[in-house]
Amino acid sequence: MSAPAFPHPHLLGIEGLSATDINSILDEAEPWIDFNRGKRKADGRLAGLTQINAFFENSTRTLFSFEIAGKRLGAQVSSFHPAASSVRKGESLIDTAQTLNAMRPDLIVIRHEANGAAAEVAAHVDCPVINAGDGQGEHPTQALLDALTIRRRFGRIEGLKVAICGDIRHSRVAGSNIRALPLLGAELRLVGPRALLPAALPEGVAAFTDFDEGIAGADVVMMLRIQRERLEAGLDDALGDYHARYGLTRARLAGAAPHAIVMHPGPMNRGVEIDGDLADDPARSAVLEQVEYGVAVRMACLDLLTRARR
Repeated sequence: MSAPAFPHPHLLGIEGLSATDINSILDEAEPWIDFNRGKRKADGRLAGLTQINAFFENSTRTLFSFEIAGKRLGAQVSSFHPAASSVRKGESLIDTAQTLNAMRPDLIVIRHEANGAAAEVAAHVDCPVINAGDGQGEHPTQALLDALTIRRRFGRIEGLKVAICGDIRHSRVAGSNIRALPLLGAELRLVGPRALLPAALPEGVAAFTDFDEGIAGADVVMMLRIQRERLEAGLDDALGDYHARYGLTRARLAGAAPHAIVMHPGPMNRGVEIDGDLADDPARSAVLEQVEYGVAVRMACLDLLTRARR
């Protein structure tokens, strides 16, 4: 008997998913990790299907991860770059979506600077849509790969203390993790300058402006970069010596749990939110594991969302 299709037509965010939905994706991703470590990485289950990656913002990890994921599953993968498209001529997002839809893709992966862009595209196309990041909204596959990284390091997520540190207010990664990690049983803390914390906190989530207090006893310390491209005018200068107050160093990490791991979704600003030697320490840093597991998670998402079309 074949595995069931995903119970949602799209993956637009963590919001709307259950813990069962999330764990199902993580379980589906597990076998792909060993597959991706093998010598030959070819699986034909998406053969004959077309995947479009429509990235309106620059990306390294997410774009290449989705490209590799689709190709390893046998899909025909085409990547859309707005700089070489009619977007430069003033074409709207909806016109672009309808144009792509007329080419009969089987799945569209979209990254866009506007909140809600993925949902808007999903309303105008006839295939599944995966949100690869929308403005300051969500980045669901990043939260999924973060959850898988934590689960593989600790064997569980429930009961762990996770501190997300840095520019929470402008981070779509934080937006998805704030929804996913408590749903999976983690104790979540948000740590950063008051101006970079969310205006409202979800129930059960604690906020700290004192960095050392916020990461005290934490099992996972997840660092975020300052989203300078999204900061309000004047706030960038007001942050002052950010590294001195909120930068993660080896000495500061000593205040977390002895077994604590360090995570970062990238791109990293070494010497700003995190010291480079700590980011490169495989005993403490899970940064490259996040990248590796991201391919497996995205393979699982592509597979699950297209099962009904095969």
